[in-house]
Amino acid sequence: MDRGFTLIELMIVIAILATLAGIAVPVFVSYVDRARVSRARIEIKNISQEIQAFFVENQRYPDTLADIGLSGIKDPYGNPYQYLPATFGKNGKPVVANMRKDRNLVPVNTDFDLYSMGKDGKSVAPFTAKASLDDIVRANNGQYIGLVSGY
Repeated sequence: MDRGFTLIELMIVIAILATLAGIAVPVFVSYVDRARVSRARIEIKNISQEIQAFFVENQRYPDTLADIGLSGIKDPYGNPYQYLPATFGKNGKPVVANMRKDRNLVPVNTDFDLYSMGKDGKSVAPFTAKASLDDIVRANNGQYIGLVSGY
């Protein structure tokens, strides 16, 4: 008696393995993406606290993340975190030219912007832009930290 597998049996096994891989790979990729977003949210919160501590000590926000010793910190996607302190006009109100803006083009922060450019590594000021939807942002002066698409 021959003790081997027929071609049909091997093809069935390969088809089953391909189906299982087709299910498992997207689930794994989704898990990795959620973990990266979670890590970025935690890091943004921690950086934000460092910036607030700097403000308490100096009565101003740092000009760059280097002022608080975090110039080399990178997001989970390997890109540097983006930081932009608000500048104030003569009337004491923030100048919002470069600040991140919501769908109504209203700045989402009045103190400083801090965000990760997300998976695609691209970003523009309005949240409605396609390049911004995957960004992980600090908005409402720190009341919201998460994906732009969830804001």
